[in-house]
Amino acid sequence: MKLLTFAIPSYNSESFMDKCIESLLPGGEDVEILIINDGSTDMTGHVADEYEQKYPNIVRAIHQENKGHGGAVNTGIQQATGKYFKVVDSDDWVDDAAYRKVLSTLKRLESDHEEIDMLLTNYVYEKEGKRRKRHMMYTPLFPRDRVIGWENMKRNIKGFSILMHSVIYRTEMLRKSGLTLPEHTFYVDNLFVYIPLPYVKKFYYLNVDFYRYYIGREGQSVAEKTMVRRIDQQLRVNYMMIDLVDPWAIEEKHLREYMLSYLEMITVVSTSIGYVSKDKENLRKVKELWRYIRNKDRRTYRHLRYGVLGGTMQLPGRFGRFISVRAYKLAQRVMGFN
Repeated sequence: MKLLTFAIPSYNSESFMDKCIESLLPGGEDVEILIINDGSTDMTGHVADEYEQKYPNIVRAIHQENKGHGGAVNTGIQQATGKYFKVVDSDDWVDDAAYRKVLSTLKRLESDHEEIDMLLTNYVYEKEGKRRKRHMMYTPLFPRDRVIGWENMKRNIKGFSILMHSVIYRTEMLRKSGLTLPEHTFYVDNLFVYIPLPYVKKFYYLNVDFYRYYIGREGQSVAEKTMVRRIDQQLRVNYMMIDLVDPWAIEEKHLREYMLSYLEMITVVSTSIGYVSKDKENLRKVKELWRYIRNKDRRTYRHLRYGVLGGTMQLPGRFGRFISVRAYKLAQRVMGFN
């Protein structure tokens, strides 16, 4: 069994995927790199095949009809042979020094017979045109360099979230969670980190800047105009988060509070996109989202509605929407997204 499987969902990625793959190759035969060619119409599949031929004991090229990012991640989970599993998008990469620490940590835990469900690391926004890089660290939330449970969480900071970039999951735990991402849908990374968390019992925070998250490619899914155009997909993910996990069934209070905070943040993002669009139909859709939450579970609704973030989304009239959009813009600058 390999120690760690990397899944690289790849769609028309020929012009930039080399950097991603090359950053993962130093793991040698401890790792498995699955390049999932998701129905590309360029030379992505050819590039994947060349890497498999050159590194047959490390790289495996998988070709499938187009299923979207979620469908490619599903394939990666199904095909993985590593004990641990990580998604690296084809336009991102990993830091070499941090990579070596990740592998040595996993090996040490293996030799000490310490089984964890999640390894958590930092990530860095590699934003086009920005010389100063924003480093997202989890030191305010978790103690570092030891095996911990949710009871060891220091505090819950609204808007400070575990993302796909920062997690390495134990593969069998991920499968046990029943995670199946929707196909042909963007923003499924939120489901990837949300649905399995109740199954995470023991984890380890390694304070290294491992993942490099590139922002700036034209048409990228997190660009604001793109998010407005794809609001229905954002809402689909939001509804699935509401329907697939009951946070009140989680006994551990730190995890329960974190799950509610994450749901609040995603609901705020959905609402903000509707407000930013200034489109009447989109405004109707986000109002329907809040109505759905209220009708499904009033405890969840009250928690989101009167939360620090959610409360700004419910201020009445045009002035309320103005304040909400300003809060959203501030969050963009502070957190470095979009």
